[in-house]
Parts: sequence; C-alpha cells; structure tokens
Amino acid sequence: RAYRAWRSEERPVVVTHTYEAPPTTDLDPETGQCNGAFAIACEDQAAEVEVDTETGHVNVLRIISANDVGKAVNPQIVEGQIQGGAIQAFGWATIENFIMRDGIVLTPNFSTYLIPTALDVPAEFEALIIEAPLEIGPWGVNGLGEMPFLSVAAAILDAVRDATGVLFDSIPLTPEKVLAGLRRVALE
Repeated sequence: RAYRAWRSEERPVVVTHTYEAPPTTDLDPETGQCNGAFAIACEDQAAEVEVDTETGHVNVLRIISANDVGKAVNPQIVEGQIQGGAIQAFGWATIENFIMRDGIVLTPNFSTYLIPTALDVPAEFEALIIEAPLEIGPWGVNGLGEMPFLSVAAAILDAVRDATGVLFDSIPLTPEKVLAGLRRVALE
C-alpha cells in the first residue's frame, strides 16, 4: 500500500535524519597527540606526457586520478568532481600563467591568462572511484571536495622529470621555462 501511494504521488513517507560527526580534540602541546579528524581522505594521480625538446611544449597525454570517497552515493557526481578538480589542476600546472609585476596584474583577462578548454584537456582521462566505506561517516561517505586537485601538478612535474631528466620546482610549465630547464641540464 505504501509503495502504491508513493508511486501515485501521495508521498506518505517522511524520514528525517541527523548526522553528528564524532568529536575531535585539540593538539596536546606536550605530546603532540590529537584526534583532529575522524576521516582521512586518500587520492593518487598519475600523468603521461610528451615533451617537445625543441619548443619546450609539454603535452599531457593521459591523467589517471584515483580517489577514496568512502561510499560513492552518487557515482556520476563523484566522477564529475574528480574530472573537474583534476582538469583544473592540469590547467594550473601547464598553461595558467598569472603574472604580476610591481603590484600590477599583467594577465588581467582571458586573452592573456589562459585556462584550459575542451580542446586542451588530455585525450585520456581516467577517474577511478575507490570505495572503502567509513563506519563513522554518514552513509559511509568520506569527503571528496577538491581532493582531485591536490597532486595533479606534482604528477605532471614528475612525468616531465621522467621524460627529460629535468626537475622543475615551479609551475606553470611554460615552454620558456621548460627550454630553460633543458638548457640548464645540458650544461651540467
């Protein structure tokens, strides 16, 4: 009867739920111990690149982004969040070159400050949803937020180092920066 009523739009069922996160504690200054978080999120990224040693252009061919989300209540939204965060970090690492000199922004609009478009993103992108439900999380979920953003730049820098032998410690990897790094290593 309840099912038929629900299907006929009577909506007889009302459910409320309140989730209260487990308590956390402050850092003990003497021991350094605390319970600062009730859940720790994990993610891992990998990138495959090509580097044109004549022009300094870095072409990111593939990104794999694996994220432990606890329980993916809505996998399609989780996948979209992974894609969005990782591609944002891809742009930050490769083409978003914010320039300021003497307090003046020299890249104030999208004709001078580039962001990736659909044509710029890697041809291959794999979003891996890792599910290890949390007993203490609401419905087993763990936060995702901007986690996919965190280590994409590092994965790209590491892939460029593997490809060229050059360790870069700043982004974006503009062609000028890559060529300078290649020249520096060649002289060593």
